Amino acid sequence: MTNKLLSVLLAALLLPSALHANELSKAVAQDYDTHLGPLLDYFHRNPELSFLEVKTAARMAKELRAAGFTVTEGVGGTGVVAILKNGPGPLVMMRADMDGLPMLEKSGLPNASTATQKDMEGNMTPVAHSCGHDIHMTSLVGTARRMAAERSKWSGTLMLIGQPAEERTGGALAMMKDGLYKRFGKPDFALGFHVKADMATGKVHASEVSPYSGADTVEISIKGVGAHGASPHRGKDPIVLGAMIVVGLQTIVSRELSPREPGLITVGSFHGGTKANIIGDNAKLQLTVRSESAKTRDLLLGAIKRMAENTARAVGMAENELPEVKLVDTPAPPVLNNVELVQRLRAAWTGKLGPGAIGEEEFREGMGAEDFPMFVTDPYVPSVYFTVGGTAPENIAAAKAGKLRLPSHHSPLFKVEHGPAVRMGVESTVVALQDLMHKP
Repeated sequence: MTNKLLSVLLAALLLPSALHANELSKAVAQDYDTHLGPLLDYFHRNPELSFLEVKTAARMAKELRAAGFTVTEGVGGTGVVAILKNGPGPLVMMRADMDGLPMLEKSGLPNASTATQKDMEGNMTPVAHSCGHDIHMTSLVGTARRMAAERSKWSGTLMLIGQPAEERTGGALAMMKDGLYKRFGKPDFALGFHVKADMATGKVHASEVSPYSGADTVEISIKGVGAHGASPHRGKDPIVLGAMIVVGLQTIVSRELSPREPGLITVGSFHGGTKANIIGDNAKLQLTVRSESAKTRDLLLGAIKRMAENTARAVGMAENELPEVKLVDTPAPPVLNNVELVQRLRAAWTGKLGPGAIGEEEFREGMGAEDFPMFVTDPYVPSVYFTVGGTAPENIAAAKAGKLRLPSHHSPLFKVEHGPAVRMGVESTVVALQDLMHKP
């Protein structure tokens, strides 16, 4: 067989997939121009905080009903569940998170958020989609519209979820406690994705190793003895004690955890005092703690409590004056993808979107967390949490060359290429769903 004939045969075999990919891309691009783009703009301009996504959830419900789904609102608070039954076959879940972050957006985008909202504690704060959840929601709606339009290509039941409070890592658990699977059925497979700021647009990637770490939020309430700032010997300064605890915490990962084991303790908030010449009687630290095994989690949490209490003892605090260390928010286990399912979806993406669409496996430098595992851990559901690229390839290249600094998620400067990210979000999800619910 000549090389020319072999090339012709291979092209013929790949032609149906190439045509499908081209048709899908055109359909999604057209939908973005006419419907999804304005919807993304709405979500980006109108973010809402965790468990307070009232208008966001209502818009999601409206969009999913219009796509032909049976929609239930108020699941786990503001959660949205949309069901589309399309004959016999597996029940497959796809989830998008809905909440924004309590921060001021400084992206410079023309549709940058200027929204403000009272948080659950009653504090007024700016709100921004500085983690890409607007991309996720818009992609979920686009997926719903495309799957409804292409019912002849799949069979089964599709469950689409708008999840509240991912940023507080409590929304998934709230939906589960509200009987998600008892009310709507336990999925045979579950999917979720996140837009990635340091990955090129047009790329999709699923990892066989943990793509996200487990997370705990710890609050340390420090007691002191108030005094005049000019007479520190008359009191016990909680700010100095807090500073000593912060420094001490840095030795836990560096000196108590194996250097080959992932672990992280970050003090993200330190509040204390009211005036320059007043030594107050309390201070508060808020920490995020990341781990990827139960053993490491126990080590870190135990060491934090020991460090806080014994540092207070060292400065002379009485036993009834020791810091209070407690877990707040809902813990998130590490994300563990099903390896066989990852390999299956990679093959589907390669076949339908082309090998050039598959992003490379890169060393994970950070320890970002997700509460998606709350949906798939107990009971166990085979799942894949994947990523889609959000930044123009030329900017990725410039960043790798040291000529550009890409803003990270949760940065006030965070921004991604909205159109390309949403389009790949829809395309990759549709391909994955249709592969899992392939019609014989």
